[in-house]
Order: sequence, then C-alpha cells, then structure tokens
Amino acid sequence: MECTKYSAGDYKNGQSVRWCAGCGDHAILNVLHKAMAEVGVAPHMTAVISGIGCSSRLPYYMNTYGFHTIHGRAAAVATGFKVANPEMTVWQVSGDGDGLAIGGNHFIHAVRRNIDINLLLFNNKIYGLTKGQYSPTSARGFVSKSSPYGTTEDPFIPAELVFGARGNFFARSIDVDLPTAQEVMVAAARHKGTSVVEMLQNCVIFNNGIHNYITDREFRAERTIHLRHGEKMLFGKDNTMGLVQDGFLLKAVEIGKEGYTIDDVLVHDAHTPSNFLHQQLAMMDGYSLPLAVGVIRDVDSPVYNEEVDRQVEEVRAKKGFSSLRDMILAGEHWEVK
Repeated sequence: MECTKYSAGDYKNGQSVRWCAGCGDHAILNVLHKAMAEVGVAPHMTAVISGIGCSSRLPYYMNTYGFHTIHGRAAAVATGFKVANPEMTVWQVSGDGDGLAIGGNHFIHAVRRNIDINLLLFNNKIYGLTKGQYSPTSARGFVSKSSPYGTTEDPFIPAELVFGARGNFFARSIDVDLPTAQEVMVAAARHKGTSVVEMLQNCVIFNNGIHNYITDREFRAERTIHLRHGEKMLFGKDNTMGLVQDGFLLKAVEIGKEGYTIDDVLVHDAHTPSNFLHQQLAMMDGYSLPLAVGVIRDVDSPVYNEEVDRQVEEVRAKKGFSSLRDMILAGEHWEVK
C-alpha cells in the first residue's frame, strides 16, 4: 500500500504570521513544516502544544491540532494529551522562559518520565513577549529592563537540565542554519521518547545579536561543530580542526600540528547509553571549545506512555476487568436500597 506523501504546505493553515519582521521564529516555523513533511505523519495525526510567549504563538500557524495553553504548563498538557492519545505525534513548543522558569518543573519531569513528545525549546535568552526582562538562560551580568545593573545569578544551560533529568535525546541548532534545524527536528520526531531540541533563536527587538558570536558567517565554522553519528568530530572552514580526548576532558586541536593526526580525532557515538561524553559535548559554548549542533544524544529507553499502556493491559488481563465499573465492583461492596 502506497504511503501518502505530504508537502510543507500541507502543514500550513494560511494564517498571517504575527511575529516581528526578522524574528528567528519565522525560520523555525518554516523548517518545522518541512520536517513534518519529511517525517510524513498526517496533519490530522499531529498536535502542536505551546505555553505562553512569542514562540508559543506557533500552533496558530499549523494545519494540525493545536493547543495554546497557559504559562509554563505546555509539558503537562502535552504529557496528558500523549497518554490519552498515544497514536498521535505530539510537538511541544516553549521558550526559555516558559519552558525553564515557571515551566521548569514540568520540563524536567517530562524528560525524566520519557514521554513520547518532541519538545522544541526556543532560546533567545530574554523574555520577549513581556518586553525584555532577563530569562533563566540570560548570562550573569546581563543588563535588561528587570536587571538594569546586571543579573547577579548564573543561568540554566538547557542541555545540563536534560542530562540531569536523565534525558535520552538532545539536539541543538541555530535559527539561521536551516538544513541542520530540519535534520535535528526529523531525528527528534523519529526518536521514541522525549526529544529535546534547543533552537538558538534571535529576538531582533529585545536581544538582537545575542548569538552572533556563533552565527556570524565569518567565524561560524570555527566556533561551531556539526556532530553526526558515526563521523569524526571535525570543524573549521576546511575541517582542519578536531576534538580529541585529553584525560577526562575534550580538547580542540589542529590536525597535523603538535603530533595530532586524523586518527586521534574522536568519532561521534550518539547512541551509546553512557552520557559522560554527551554531556561534555553539549556543554561546549563556542569559546574555548566549539558549540555543538546536530544530534548530540539519541538513545533508546522505555517510553512512559507505552509502559502505562502495557501495565494497564497486564492488570486488566490479570484481574479480568473489562470496564471501570467491573474494577469498582470487584472489591467488597454493598447496595443501599
């Protein structure tokens, strides 16, 4: 039987997109349409659930089921939706404020439980919708409307939260790198369990240029590394740089210098259950070591909603319940007449 093929246009609903001109959300939305078409899940079998924030307007621009929920609760709603509708493909869209501040508790528990949802985390390191307050990912010393003399706290690093919650899938891309963004979204959709994709996104109004140190074409090749499973960890304009093991840490070297050869360069294994090296790769920041983009971790693990379904069937078979009423009446009970 031939499968239906979809185009990006099948996932667009024709609504006028109301983000600021030049906002990175436009690029992410367009890539998401293309990624969904590549994966091939029908629009009516797809749901996009968001919280509150600029990024959370995204469901309005999708020809799928959608739910614009309340601040910080997207993961809770996405979890409930997926467990109740296991046949549906569920995407969650949250910003760094919505997802990691008021929604931080839901975020880590969705990852810990390994719900089969695809979580897109838009990270512009600012509260854009509420007009420019610092967010949980803003750097120490960051000057904003709510921190006029600079923040006095350290930021969350999304990858660190994912690994701390024992996450099994983490990927990263940049709003201006469309091919990589599509690559990681497709991989996230095909992964069974919670997939977290951090999208480094630019807010042209309140935090313009926050990611320039890695997005500028002049030095992007030197400050980022595109990781692909089974391939050498190479970077630089001509792939002349590589990552090698240096004791328990990573080190960037120039191939052919200081005795280093291509054989010394590490091969990326996204599927190894150990997250030791994955954490190191995800924590690289583009300064002393290049920022990692692509799929950093992609490991199979029991999926929450599938385990719930399996448990229900086991108990139902063992107890002989065919309905809730049967279960209630199975114990000691009496009739009042």
